[in-house]
Amino acid sequence: MRHMPLLVALLWLICASCNPPRNSAPPAPGPAADTAASREAESNAVAGAQDPEEGFVPLFDGHSLAGWQGRTEEYEVVDGLLVCKKGAHGSLYTEREYSDFILRLEYRLEPGGNNGIGIRAALGDAPPATTGLEIQILDDDFPDYQKFEPVQFNGSIYGAVAAKRGHAKPPGEWNAMEITARGPHIQVVLNGERILEANMDDVGPVHMHGFDFVGLHNRTGHIAICGHNDRVEFRRIRIREL
Repeated sequence: MRHMPLLVALLWLICASCNPPRNSAPPAPGPAADTAASREAESNAVAGAQDPEEGFVPLFDGHSLAGWQGRTEEYEVVDGLLVCKKGAHGSLYTEREYSDFILRLEYRLEPGGNNGIGIRAALGDAPPATTGLEIQILDDDFPDYQKFEPVQFNGSIYGAVAAKRGHAKPPGEWNAMEITARGPHIQVVLNGERILEANMDDVGPVHMHGFDFVGLHNRTGHIAICGHNDRVEFRRIRIREL
C-alpha cells in the first residue's frame, strides 16, 4: 500500500500522453487547403476584372440636375429619381457631347407614357429626333398609339429604324435600356433583349411632322431626355465612352 501514490502518478502520465488537451492548436493547412484558397482568390480576381459596370460613370447624381442643361424647369429630382414633369415638352441635354459610347439607364412610365433618349443631338429648340437620333420610349400598348408607324414604337430610332416589339415591361415597372453607339452602328438592348441593330449609313433621308431629320448621321452630340408631355421617371443613368 505504500507504493500506491507512485502507481497512481504513473497511470496519470500514461493517460495524459494518450489524450492531448482539447484546446491544442489545429494542424496547419496542408497543400490541398492552400490550393483551394488560391483557386478562390483567383476566381474572385477574375470576377472583378470582368465587372460589367467597369468604366461607367454616372450622368445623374441622384440629387440634382448638375451636368444637365436645357429646359431644366420642366424636370426635377424626387427621391433620387430624375423626373420629367407632367406637361413637359422640352428637352434636357448633357453639358458634354459624346461620340462613341455605351449608355445605360432605367425608366418607368405611367400608362400612355411617351418620352425618348436623344443621342448625338445638337442643342436648340428643335426636337433631338431631328437634330440627332432619338431612341423612342413609349407605352406601346396604349390604345391611342395603335395606329403609329413601326418606326415610332418603343426602342426605335424615331422615324428611321424600327425596333422589335414585345420586350417592354408594363407601365409602373422599371425597364433597363442600353444604347450603344459606335460609328454608324447603333444597338438598343431592352431588359436583356437586343431589339435594334442599325447601320445609319444605310438609312436615307427622313421627313416627319414637318421636320427634316438632319442629324441621323451625326457622329457626336449631346445626350438628351425628350419630354413629350408625360411624367416619366429615370434612374441609374450612366455612360462608358468607347
